[in-house]
Amino acid sequence: MEQYPESYELIFQASAVDDVVVVRRTDQSGAGGSPIYEDETGIVRAEISDRGEVRMLASGGHQAHQLPVTARTAKV
Repeated sequence: MEQYPESYELIFQASAVDDVVVVRRTDQSGAGGSPIYEDETGIVRAEISDRGEVRMLASGGHQAHQLPVTARTAKV
C-alpha cells in the first residue's frame, strides 16, 4: 500500500489573503482509489492522489467548491 501524508493544507486563492484549510486523511477512498481527506468540520472534503492532485468532494447538497490553488503536506 502506498504511503499518503496524514494531513494536507489546501490553499484557496482569496482576494486579499489566501485561505488555508487543513484536512486529515480518513479511512475512505475516492473514485480514483486515493484517500479522502476532510477538515475537522467534515464540510471540506477532497480526494488527494499520491501526486498531489486534488478533487474536491461535496459533503452536502448545493455545494460548489472552488479548486484549491495548492495542496501541500501539512506541518502538524
